[in-house]
Amino acid sequence: MPVKRLELHLGRLVALVAALGVLLVACSNSSGSDSTENKGGSGGAVVANSAPGVTADAINFSMLATKSNNPTGACIYDCYAQGIEAYFAFRNSEGGVHDRKLALTEKIDDQLGQNKQGALKIINDNNTFGTFSAAQLPLGWGDLAEAGVPQYVWAIQPAAMAGHDDIWGNAGIICLDCTARYYPYAATLVGAKKIAALGYGVSDSSKRCTQSVRDSIELYKADTGQEVVYYNEGLAFGLPNGVGPEVSAIKRAGADMVITCFDLNGQKTLAQELQRQGLADVKLLHPNSYDQKFVEEAGDLFEGDIVQVQFRPFEADAGDSGLGDFKKWMEKTGAEISEVAMIGWIDADIAYQGILKAGPSFTRQSVIDATNKITDYTADGLIAPIDWTRMHESATQKDPTTHGAKQECASFVQIKGGKFQMVGATKEKPWVCWSNANRDWADPTKTSF
Repeated sequence: MPVKRLELHLGRLVALVAALGVLLVACSNSSGSDSTENKGGSGGAVVANSAPGVTADAINFSMLATKSNNPTGACIYDCYAQGIEAYFAFRNSEGGVHDRKLALTEKIDDQLGQNKQGALKIINDNNTFGTFSAAQLPLGWGDLAEAGVPQYVWAIQPAAMAGHDDIWGNAGIICLDCTARYYPYAATLVGAKKIAALGYGVSDSSKRCTQSVRDSIELYKADTGQEVVYYNEGLAFGLPNGVGPEVSAIKRAGADMVITCFDLNGQKTLAQELQRQGLADVKLLHPNSYDQKFVEEAGDLFEGDIVQVQFRPFEADAGDSGLGDFKKWMEKTGAEISEVAMIGWIDADIAYQGILKAGPSFTRQSVIDATNKITDYTADGLIAPIDWTRMHESATQKDPTTHGAKQECASFVQIKGGKFQMVGATKEKPWVCWSNANRDWADPTKTSF
């Protein structure tokens, strides 16, 4: 699995709008925020719309995700669809958007290596308005973008998102080459000083993530007292030959924490080998093990480990965020709460907000334009703010702010007794954040969005 950085790190017709439509667009575009106070159903006459996938009573979407040949051990295709469909059920209960119901009418399994073929089918069929994608190999995203199809994606493929103003995700473009204060901060949560960093050699994202871990620990070592004592960015994907020699080297180096850029299965293989070699007390920082069933079934294998969460953790207080709605509608639709389902929910919200802001005579292009005017997108308090006016490109190490977030934010949970518990922040304020005005070390600010 091309691994996401711990942080938790893209058709062009202009519509002629009727007078009533212009008025509604002006009202709906009055704010750059992602407020969901305005409901999508107007109760008036349905405005004619000839956009692909749009009928008199529905807006139809497609989904392109990995099910067959999924090498990661994570529920992707089914869980992602469940999150999208739960969100659509939520909004449809309020009347939908512009008096049309939201529907996921086509789901394509990209079989890991058939993403481009699936994308071309969506383009040629031309019967859905936009596409949701949770792809491990996003080979068709560029084709969909060129065809002007709005895409809402699991943002673990920043290189495939970059430069496309019609691709949005649960995060902005992650800078894989940049340092991050949340790596050393996570190590402080377990009192670790000697860090090992591991990644897959076959995955560019994993290699660059591992390099970022190393560079981050090095940059802040004077402030934290931490150091990288073992580094390996060239492991085989999935660890088919095990990880015994590497763990032996980690043992000799005296590491007390391992930060990896692995998938779910890789994390488990590593933890088992650590335990076999008597290193059960060496803690892991997990990029993607936020899976209650997976952790429970592992017994005490991950006890005390830290997991970074991409959104407001399920263990946090809902407050006035959308977490309560997510849990309610996942239950109503008979779906299981999961990390990838939350990604689907967030992506569906981006689609809804863009259509709502574009007005009833929306086109693909007007939705793209409206979505890219949103300056403070948080999915109703579920993620750290994204400014879609400038975050379709990656930040850089030298310039973290032009295309990057105003703050570097992360949220963590710790595994205790097979359950997740908030750590590093609080249930009321589940994020720790640092100003991106510079990359100086500082104590983070606990916050909520």
